[in-house]
Amino acid sequence: MVNFVSPDLAVSRIKSGSHIHLGSVASVPHILIRALQKRADAGEVRDLHFHHFHTEGPAPYSAPEYAGVFFEQGFFVGPNVRANVNAGYADYLPAHLFETQAMYRSGALPCDVALVQVSPPDENGMVSLGTSVDCSIAALDVAKLKIGVVNPHVPFAYGDLVPLDRFDYLVSDDTPLFTKAYAAPSETDRIIGQNCAQLVPDGACLQMGIGSLPNAVCASLTGHKDLGLHTEMFADGALDLIEKGIINGANKELDRGKVVASFLLGSQKVYDFIDHNPSVLMRDIKYVNDPYVIGRNPKVVSINSAVEIDLTGQVCADSIGERMFSGTGGQLDFVRGAKLSEGGKAIIAMASRTAKGLPKIVPVLQPGAGVVTPRADVQWVVTEYGAANLYGKSLQERARLLIGIAHPDDREKLDRAAFERFGPHWKMM
Repeated sequence: MVNFVSPDLAVSRIKSGSHIHLGSVASVPHILIRALQKRADAGEVRDLHFHHFHTEGPAPYSAPEYAGVFFEQGFFVGPNVRANVNAGYADYLPAHLFETQAMYRSGALPCDVALVQVSPPDENGMVSLGTSVDCSIAALDVAKLKIGVVNPHVPFAYGDLVPLDRFDYLVSDDTPLFTKAYAAPSETDRIIGQNCAQLVPDGACLQMGIGSLPNAVCASLTGHKDLGLHTEMFADGALDLIEKGIINGANKELDRGKVVASFLLGSQKVYDFIDHNPSVLMRDIKYVNDPYVIGRNPKVVSINSAVEIDLTGQVCADSIGERMFSGTGGQLDFVRGAKLSEGGKAIIAMASRTAKGLPKIVPVLQPGAGVVTPRADVQWVVTEYGAANLYGKSLQERARLLIGIAHPDDREKLDRAAFERFGPHWKMM
């Protein structure tokens, strides 16, 4: 039986030079991070490397004042670490989310310590990772030191559970999980949502991210029926469709009648919904983001976003030029999974311009921009001006289709760029 100890005692065995996995998103074990800060301030530990998905809350593990002591190498760059990553005090580890667990399990990325939050145990001594399963299961499989924070605010979600006695140390905490309220969809979001919804057939299995645009898509699906949900994460917009019976999983071949996800960030209502709910499975990212698993359900529709797209269909979704903004995430996992699905569709949805009025359909990507979805993988692109299917289209055909859904004030410049690139035959097509 594992005994409960203080946070200070739990982290006392972490050695300098260790690679540490953090439970992520809404369920970061901040109580253990603060205990590590105390050790660092006392000069007891240094050169600790932190790996994680997106995290909410303070991020001292990326802060300049801990340079040489803490070094963050996350799989995703959230707002709390973005400035420090771009200043060089922290770093980004490029990875498709499906592969994060494989990096741990193969030893390509060391994982000496796993720090996670878990629910109170059930009658069989099993605990749930609640809102943040992601690659934490893999970290617990390989880490030499496993520390769990038992928190009653972590919902007991079915799916991949962990025996409580797997942990070397347990710490008790009663801090609520981070919640997230998303801005109401703009008029542009609403139109894009409607354009996406027109591509979604009844009986489709959805993957969407979080934010105002996915919520706008959900708001446009209220007339649909028998939708499914197999997605790396979801929030309140999808929950509304579940509560209305529109998302019921009736058409799924795999996990029929179940909602499948790997991590969550939303309101407390979302966290309460998954607690002891047998219709929800929170699973290892190895399962959720496997393109071949995704493709086993029919009519998979993946909807993801982009920072910018060039005229050949290359999708940048992780950076603004050389400046890291987010991460590769699971976009390509689901693009490829949707294309493997019978009747599936992979959609990249975005506004035609940024909030500052800059074009998002561009002749070429900015220098240093990361290509998250290669042009050979791109299928549908949707803006407020319509939808373009690039699948099976040549470079010149793609350029014409993308110019047609660009902002009207950007089309002349794009047309001129296409002429300069493709030559006089451009005008003859």
